[in-house]
Amino acid sequence: MKEDEDDMRCPIETGEGELLLEPVRSTSLGDHISGCHACGEFLAAQKALELWEAPPVSADFDSRLYARIAREVPWWEFLVRPFRPAFAARIVPIAAAAGLVIAAGLWIERPGAPPIPAARSAEVEPLPADQAENALQDMEMMQEFSRLVRSDPAEPRM
Repeated sequence: MKEDEDDMRCPIETGEGELLLEPVRSTSLGDHISGCHACGEFLAAQKALELWEAPPVSADFDSRLYARIAREVPWWEFLVRPFRPAFAARIVPIAAAAGLVIAAGLWIERPGAPPIPAARSAEVEPLPADQAENALQDMEMMQEFSRLVRSDPAEPRM
């Protein structure tokens, strides 16, 4: 920002308010502050903040805070509170019974409903002789392997 004694623009209007907080100021900025109402108020507020001290916290602050939090009730609690006894005593058992009736209705076959078609049995196709013979040989080999594994207890099993 160009600092010219005759043409000083307001730092608050130009968005350069941090210039007011710098400890060393030029004479043109000092002249501007003394003539500008907004800059004067800004500096006065900053000085007041620097002089302000927070009051000490009392020894029982935490206990009073927790007691106040415990006393406060959420807004929806006022809407739900009148229905709690009725809900616990009546609605829960009725809802559970209705759920059981619906579940039983889904599992029980209704009279007059079309019967479920029976599953068709698998059809067996004849195998060529050499394929059947190879399958029998494979089965015998597996039985022999099983006997060998069972007869050797010292070896770990698979």
